[in-house]
Amino acid sequence: MAESLLPIRADAHKPASRRIRERLERAGKRFYANDNIHDFIEDGEMDALQDEVADKLRGVLQSLVIDVDHDHNSQDTARRVAKMFVREVFHGRYTPPPKVTEFPNVTQLDELMIVGPISVRSACSHHLCPILGRVWVGVLPNEESALIGLSKYARLVKWVMNRPQIQEEAISQLADLLEQRMHPKGLAIVMEADHMCMQWRGVEESETKMTSSIMRGAFLENASLRREFLALKFG
Repeated sequence: MAESLLPIRADAHKPASRRIRERLERAGKRFYANDNIHDFIEDGEMDALQDEVADKLRGVLQSLVIDVDHDHNSQDTARRVAKMFVREVFHGRYTPPPKVTEFPNVTQLDELMIVGPISVRSACSHHLCPILGRVWVGVLPNEESALIGLSKYARLVKWVMNRPQIQEEAISQLADLLEQRMHPKGLAIVMEADHMCMQWRGVEESETKMTSSIMRGAFLENASLRREFLALKFG
């Protein structure tokens, strides 16, 4: 059999997570739970990362004294959870931002636009328990603003939210992203969510929701505009 002509990576013996982390550290980049690290992941490493997470989760289950070798309900749990974390509920950490087509504000729209509710799922970075909620976005464009399609708001929101984090930081990240994309005169975001870290554990309070908001630009400066947005959002 002919030998492969592909070069062997000098660090191929290292786990994928270690290789990615070392690139981040060399670049002086932060890799908190709610950061996107896509630019530091090379081809093929997502599969390797998922396998590594599955192997370690299997060890967690064994430490919980669960018979992962014979329990038919638990034999494949580590693989399923690894796929869920890496490819699904935390995919906003590992994937590039969604492609968003931007349009010039040709007609110079300057009226309040509200998009929502957008259903979101996230996870508390303290306990990795689900956060399930809805987001409303208010935009006051100016003549220089870039306008984006309705569905693109949902794509950007979900990309930011699908990471472990806390709600207050999540909407701040989302506001930063939308401001960079659109350059609006004003931006407002409201998020209302159920937190399973409160409902499933701890005080086990099932009726309590958390509502947080962030106001930028004209919404911060103009109380009437802020009231209009909140009145239209809450009906």
